[in-house]
Amino acid sequence: MKLGELLETLPPEREVSSLRGPSAADPRSTPVRGLCMDSRRVAPGDLFVALRGAQSDGHDHLEQALALGAAALLVEEAPDELDLGGAALAVVDDTRRALAPLSAHFFGHPSHEVDLVGITGTNGKTSTSYLVESILAAAGRATGLIGTVEVRFAGERLRAINTTPESLELQQLLRTMRNHRIDSVVMEVSSHALAIGRTDGCRYRVAAFTNLTQDHLDFHHTMDRYCEAKLHLFRELLASDGVAVIHLDDPYAARFVAAARHSGAEPLGVARGKRADARLWLEASEATLRETRATVAWGGRRVEVECPLLGDFNLDNLLVACGIAEALGISRDDAARGIAACPQVPGRMERVDEPGTAGPTVLVDYAHTPDAVEKLLAAVRPLSTGSLITVFGCGGDRDRKKRAPMAEAVARHSDRAIATSDNPRSEDPEQILADVERGLASMRRVGAEDLAGSEGAYVSCVDRRDAIELAVSIAGPDDTVVIAGKGHEDYQIIGRERLPFDDRREARRALERAVEGS
Repeated sequence: MKLGELLETLPPEREVSSLRGPSAADPRSTPVRGLCMDSRRVAPGDLFVALRGAQSDGHDHLEQALALGAAALLVEEAPDELDLGGAALAVVDDTRRALAPLSAHFFGHPSHEVDLVGITGTNGKTSTSYLVESILAAAGRATGLIGTVEVRFAGERLRAINTTPESLELQQLLRTMRNHRIDSVVMEVSSHALAIGRTDGCRYRVAAFTNLTQDHLDFHHTMDRYCEAKLHLFRELLASDGVAVIHLDDPYAARFVAAARHSGAEPLGVARGKRADARLWLEASEATLRETRATVAWGGRRVEVECPLLGDFNLDNLLVACGIAEALGISRDDAARGIAACPQVPGRMERVDEPGTAGPTVLVDYAHTPDAVEKLLAAVRPLSTGSLITVFGCGGDRDRKKRAPMAEAVARHSDRAIATSDNPRSEDPEQILADVERGLASMRRVGAEDLAGSEGAYVSCVDRRDAIELAVSIAGPDDTVVIAGKGHEDYQIIGRERLPFDDRREARRALERAVEGS
C-alpha cells in the first residue's frame, strides 16, 4: 500500500499539514508494509505513528524507528535536524486520532464485515458483554469478545490491557477475528477510548447504553463532557441502519435516544417496568446469593430467564443483553438459553468461598464508583442472613470527589467496614484513606482488635492483604464479606510498580487460615 493512499483516508480535520521525503521521489509513493506505534517493534517498511502518552512520547524515538527500517513517520511536529535518509515524514495535528482511520483502511475495514456490538456505560459493561457473548453462542454465532477482562475468539484467550484497545490493535484484532470466520463481535467501549478516538473507523451494528454515574472525572472533568464522550458512539459510529439499545430508567437516557435518532438508527428501549417507549421490560424477579430469576415481557410474550449472575443490578444488565438479542434478531428461546449458560464473570459478584463449608460467604466485585458500590451493597444486604462486612478502597491519581460518596454508600449498608488501599499509585495511601474517612462519619472508628465486637464501626488499614485477612477472620458462618474495588485485577499499583495482588486469591488464603484456626 502506498503512503498517499493511506493519507487520503484521513478526514478533512485530520489531513496532513506537511509532507516531505527524499528529494528525488514523491513521498506519497512510499510503499508502506505495516503500521506500528511502538518504536521498539518497527519492522522494515512500516509507517511509524508517534503517539503522545502519559508515560512516554513517540516523538522522542523517531531515530530508533528509522534505524529499524521505518519507511515513513507520522508525527505532530517535525524536528528539522532529523535525518530521514530515504524515509518520508507526514505531519498532522493529532496522531492518535489519525491512527484510527489509517488502521481501519489498512486492515480493510473489518468492522463492516461483522455484526459489531458496542456496549458503553459507567457500570455493567463487562457483565452485559458476557451475557451477550453467551446469547450469541447459544444462537450458533461465531463470536468474539473484546473487554476489560480479556479478549476471546475461536478458542483464543488474550489478556486485555485496556477496556478498549488502541485503534491499531483494535483494527488488527477485528481483522484477525474475521480471518477466523468470526461473524459477531461484542465489545466494551470506554468513554476514554471514545474521547481520544480509539474507536473511530469502526461501524457498529448495535450500540448499547447501560447507565451513567460519577466516574472518570479526573479525565473528563464534568459529567456533561463524560456523557458527550459516550454519545459519540451513538452519533458518529453507529450504522444508520443500526439499533441503539438504551436503558430508559437512566436519567441520561433521553440524550442517547436523541443521539441514535440523529444517526438515523433505531432506538430500542428497555426498562425495569412497563412503559410506552420500552420494547421489553422486567415483570418480576427473584434474587438469591446463588442465582437470579426474572420474567421479561418481550414481544408480547412472558420469557422466563434463569441468570447465574448475582445481584439485583444484574437485572439491568440482563435487560440490556435481551435488547441486544432483539436488535440482532436472535430468538427469545436462544437468548434465555444463552443467559442461563453464561459463565461467572471474573470479579463481578464472584463467590470465592466454598459452599457448605463453615466459613462466611465471600464476594469479590469490581465496584469502584459510588453508584456501583451502592448497587452492589444494596443487592447483597437483603440476602445476608448475618452481618455484612465490606472491604473497600479508592484509587490514587483518580477522581478524589468520588471517595467520600463511595464511603457513604458503604456506611449505609454495612455493619462493619474496613477502608484500605486500592491502587494508590503516586498518592500517599494515608491521604487517600483520610479522604475516604470523611464519608464514614456515620460509623465509629475503632482499632482492628475491637472491630469484631463493634456494630456500625470501621477500621482504616493501609495494607490490603491485612484488611482482607481481618474481614474474613471476624466473620461468622452466617456473615457476608464483600471485597470491592479491584475485582478481576491481579495486581496492585504502588508508585509506578505493578505488584502481584489478587483479591480472590487473598480471600481464599484467609478463608483457609480461618477454617484451620477454628
